[in-house]
Amino acid sequence: MNANRNGVSERTVRLPLIAGAIVLALTAGCASFSSDGGFGSVQQVAQQRLNKSLLWVKSDADEKSVQAAVAKLLSQPLGVDEAVQVALLNNRGLQAAFADLGISEADLVQAGRLPNLHFSMFRASHLENGIREFKIEQALTFNFFALLTMPRAVAIERRRFEQTQHAVALEMLRLAAETRKAYYRAVAADQLLAYSLQVNEVAQASAQLAQRMAQVGNFNKLQQAREQNFYADVALNHARAKQSADQQREHLIRLLGLWGEQTSFRLPERLPDLPKAANDLPDIEQVAVAQRLDLQQVKLETQALAAQLGLTKTTRFINVFELGPARVLEGTRDANYKRGYELAFELPLFDWGDAKVARAEARYRQQLDRAAQTAIDARSEVRQTYRGYRSSFEIAQHYRDELVPLRQKIADENLLRYNGMLIGVFELLADARAQANVVMASIQAQRDFWLAQADLEMAMLGRPLVSAMSGQGGGLIGSSASGPLGGPMSSGDAAAGAH
Repeated sequence: MNANRNGVSERTVRLPLIAGAIVLALTAGCASFSSDGGFGSVQQVAQQRLNKSLLWVKSDADEKSVQAAVAKLLSQPLGVDEAVQVALLNNRGLQAAFADLGISEADLVQAGRLPNLHFSMFRASHLENGIREFKIEQALTFNFFALLTMPRAVAIERRRFEQTQHAVALEMLRLAAETRKAYYRAVAADQLLAYSLQVNEVAQASAQLAQRMAQVGNFNKLQQAREQNFYADVALNHARAKQSADQQREHLIRLLGLWGEQTSFRLPERLPDLPKAANDLPDIEQVAVAQRLDLQQVKLETQALAAQLGLTKTTRFINVFELGPARVLEGTRDANYKRGYELAFELPLFDWGDAKVARAEARYRQQLDRAAQTAIDARSEVRQTYRGYRSSFEIAQHYRDELVPLRQKIADENLLRYNGMLIGVFELLADARAQANVVMASIQAQRDFWLAQADLEMAMLGRPLVSAMSGQGGGLIGSSASGPLGGPMSSGDAAAGAH
């Protein structure tokens, strides 16, 4: 075996290259993209928690499939479950969130791939006595320190990828919850608008009757002004009801991702009936803590920061260590190369890495506090939304079972008295106004119950956007002395409006 001028054999020089090539081939095979890009776990959450399907649109064929499914769902009056399904398929903001999976997986794959080889070359020459002397240095090095730290870096990125999956799943669940709430608001607004239209027509007739009676001297100016004022209030608040219905529908349209002719979808005429009883959930805190995705996400983030802290401590002194074969030529251009190796690493003379370690430790302590606060908030949110759900049901049930039937009974009795000419038309109208108050409040209470149920369902899976509770009374009519609504109604009008 022949040795070179430095006494280093060519076989000795080739061994690191061979070993490096083997390591590179083995590790590169482990760094690859998954078949679904992490989307499968999000699909599983949608199926298990919502019983809904998802599709990540990546091609024209996927787009056509989504549009066909959306068109089929919109061809019939839209139910709440169908609305949620349309939003999950068609909301472009959710599709943008799916792209975070691809970005995070790319970071994971990148962390599992070795850095490229580093080639360096130095060339210098000078002319002396008619002969050109050269000095050429060539080196091919590899960062072996990246290989040593790769398992820990991959573990960190894998946890971050899992965090992204949880975050995207939470985004999907929040969209579903917000769509449910927007749906109930839109249906309730349409129901209130239809009821206010009936009241507006009756109030107009009442005002016209008062005007005729005043003209023949059977009504004084004060009585006529009161009836005219009531009609003005009803007309104004009917316009507000129309505005509210339009706003609520547009909000739902945005969540569904619809445009053009798709926005002409139909909604049912009234809200769903109340259930027979509210759900009794004695172990709601324990169940929520076990399954909430935001708690799982913050746990993964804490673990990732703990691993990052360990990696920071490992690399505080040296984070570059490059080694590889090298050769040097000195003399004329036809001289033999001197063969050897080149070693490069960072000397911790000025920066001992203590600042990086302190920063990592502070971030880890910060994350521990955030994780604890998230758990406290989660328990409180679940308790709050559950109590809101129960109280909303009790209020809506009280309207349905007590107040509306009582007002209906009073209306029936007054109608009998009117038919017997014991009371006049305006006394009947005054009672009808009070009855309309109760009907309007009943619709709002029914809406608030379904909003509270949507909040509770979301609180069991992640942080909810708790709905503001509407106060009792009409949101359509002002505070006129005769009541927010009015007009004579048949004996079945109040019950129909409440339901």
